[in-house]
Amino acid sequence: MKIKKGDQVIVIAGDDKGKTGEVLAVIPKTNRVLVQGVNMVTKHQKPNMKNNTGGIFRQEAPISISNVMFYDKSAKAGTRIKYNVLKDGKKTRVSAKTNDTID
Repeated sequence: MKIKKGDQVIVIAGDDKGKTGEVLAVIPKTNRVLVQGVNMVTKHQKPNMKNNTGGIFRQEAPISISNVMFYDKSAKAGTRIKYNVLKDGKKTRVSAKTNDTID
């Protein structure tokens, strides 16, 4: 997967189109990502040992990785990611718009 935990992404499709946020988790098994502040759902929780009060909470739900794009801060827009192989054999992620190294 080209998107990793900690990357800034922009949502390109769905109800939250245009929002940006940091990737909190990547779920490769289902091709989904958890983005901070995007696809918020309401969760009802009963009181338990950890949370004595219970209540209604808002939290992020996973979104398909096809609906997000890496956000390039220098271009101030979404960009594709390509890979460059260096002479020593290491593979680096590169922004397709600005050719800047991402990692």
